[in-house]
Amino acid sequence: MGHPATTDTATEQVARVETLLAQLEALPEAAARDTATEAMQALLELYGEGLGRIVDVLAAHDDGTLAQALAEDELVAHLLLLHGLHPVPVEERVLEALEGVRPYMESHGGSAELLGVEDGVAHLRLEGSCSGCPSSSITLKLAIEKAIFEVAPDVHEVLAEGAVEPPVPSSGLLQLEMIRPGCAPVQARQRSA
Repeated sequence: MGHPATTDTATEQVARVETLLAQLEALPEAAARDTATEAMQALLELYGEGLGRIVDVLAAHDDGTLAQALAEDELVAHLLLLHGLHPVPVEERVLEALEGVRPYMESHGGSAELLGVEDGVAHLRLEGSCSGCPSSSITLKLAIEKAIFEVAPDVHEVLAEGAVEPPVPSSGLLQLEMIRPGCAPVQARQRSA
């Protein structure tokens, strides 16, 4: 489980890093900007190598409980993802997300099956009343994608067989023709003239 104080601190640190990166990108001198960017990349690679070694040591001595605890900590999980070291494979995390939305899907008479994850794209098949339903893309966006992106931020797109885009609503304006009592419609009068 994530620790609230740690999550708040981590959010503040991420915001600070993003601010500093934006300031770095705005530097007028290309040489200074390139040197700073290269230094940050080298530091990131150094920390990634260190994290990789820690994960290897833990994996050699863990029954899975430490890996699970690390995966449940939001900050640690994101750091591990950044370096390609997340202990839970992306397919398992996507399946976990689908299990979480399964009651919602079933309450609407449908379900979703994971076909696979490739190059950051989760491929699903919508089944039951979700397949071919115009609201299926809305269900996909609101429930399924949200759940997947929360547990697998390394997935950047969700494609689903059977998802149908809802019809584009009309402008909502109706063209009405007013007819006063005792007068012929405009079109009728024009024809007789």
